[in-house]
Amino acid sequence: MSRIGKKPVLVPAGVTVTIDGTHVVVKGAKGELERTFSPLVAIALQDNEVLVSLAEETVEANAQQGLTRTLIDNMVIGVSTGFEKRLELAGVGYRAALKGKDLDLSLGYSHPVIYACPEGMSFEVPDNTHIVVKGISKEQVGQVAAEIRSKRAPEPYKGKGIHYEGEHIRRKLGKAAK
Repeated sequence: MSRIGKKPVLVPAGVTVTIDGTHVVVKGAKGELERTFSPLVAIALQDNEVLVSLAEETVEANAQQGLTRTLIDNMVIGVSTGFEKRLELAGVGYRAALKGKDLDLSLGYSHPVIYACPEGMSFEVPDNTHIVVKGISKEQVGQVAAEIRSKRAPEPYKGKGIHYEGEHIRRKLGKAAK
């Protein structure tokens, strides 16, 4: 049995959860998220708590129970408070700026890299070496942050590139001096 899957998901005030079989719709102050889950789990709403239980007793259903509960919890958190990922640019001449809603990155290439803002997401650039990616879907925020990071991933010799805030880049030694 999944310990996480057995815990109920608390629904805060201002958030409504609608369950239709395995289809869940969560609405809150920041927006609306919906998802269809596996038929191996049963989802129910009781007293402002979402309960996830097994529809059938199998190993696969047991794994789905914890995943389903976590995904529903992320949906509830997303529509009430939202998610964010912070990125840092390291390198001489590397900088970021907002151009409308899109992100304009100078990453040492011969051209600027423009990253279009997806629907339901927003970017903040507090200064020219930091980027904040915000949204209500934890998956989408993580995916967009990973795509921005892939435009110039950190290299191991000087540590130049885009990395997550607080991420440790393992450094390699350069050529040995004679």
